[in-house]
Amino acid sequence: MITAEQAQAQLDVWLAASIAVAKGQAYEIGGRKMTRVDAAEIRQQIDYWEARVARARRGGRRMTIGYGVVE
Repeated sequence: MITAEQAQAQLDVWLAASIAVAKGQAYEIGGRKMTRVDAAEIRQQIDYWEARVARARRGGRRMTIGYGVVE
């Protein structure tokens, strides 16, 4: 299982990528260069890792909101 610290580290990497790309710079993650064209993917990764951080901090429990389930 991914710990809250590991998930936060991943989130931090994607947030840094978002900042660099927003400034018109390229950013490299795992040997892959990210540019403005990758902004949507970066946003998806931020959303994913935000949810993983929240879930890890809740102890891995799912939380029901409205009609959906948030992990």
